[in-house]
Formats: sequence, C-alpha cells, structure tokens
Amino acid sequence: MLRTDKEYREAVERLAAEKQRLRQYEDELRQMGLTDEQVQRAMAPQWSFHAQLVEEVDSYEGLKRGEFEALKNFEGLGRLLIALRIYKGFTQSQLAQKLGIDASQISRDERHEYHGITVERASRILDAMGVELRSSVAA
Repeated sequence: MLRTDKEYREAVERLAAEKQRLRQYEDELRQMGLTDEQVQRAMAPQWSFHAQLVEEVDSYEGLKRGEFEALKNFEGLGRLLIALRIYKGFTQSQLAQKLGIDASQISRDERHEYHGITVERASRILDAMGVELRSSVAA
C-alpha cells in the first residue's frame, strides 16, 4: 500500500521505466528465437510485479478521490485511517503535529496498519483529521 505522495510519485516513475524495460526484455527474448509461449512464460513474473504496482498506484489515486472500502466488524480500520489521511491531504508529519506526537510514530503505525489500535486512539486520529465515522449494525 502506498502511504505518501512521495511513494506515489516514485511508483509512477518506476512504472514508466519498468514498462520500457519490459518491452526491451520481450524484444530480446524474441530475438533469441523463443516462441510466443516461451516469451510469455519468461515474462509472467515481471508482468505480475508490474500489475501489482499498477494496482497500488490505482488504489492510491482512488483514495485521493475519496474511494474507501467498507469496514466490517472493524476489520481494515488501520487501512481506512491511512486512506482518510491521504484523502484529507494530510502528510504523516501534519497528522502527527495535530496529535502532538512524533512523525516517526505515525510512520510506524501506518507501516503496521495501526495493528492493535484502541477505539479511543482511532477516535483521536479521526478527530484530528476532522472526520466522523458512522457505523450501522446488521443482526
């Protein structure tokens, strides 16, 4: 999961460079006389990694537009907190400042997707971002 604008920019740059590198590699394989099937088999791992990076970039762009996944029984709360920070345009440092903590703490928390976060702490983070989380119960 991309968590910062810097990571996003680096991923976009990597995608462009990698796409060109993959085309060159494919041309080299064809020049070696490999069949289409052999080329596809040789290229599959690289294309898989490339597709994963495309998915991460697309996901980050969706977060910037406010596209969030729904929570079920608080599963994914950490990812939602990260997504909301991105959507609201806060850097990790800005959020840390609003919470009165060190930016490295936010970085660590996000790296672990706020694993084990308390409801009270989640509430403080939401308040700092000016976000109201609503829930519903389905029995």
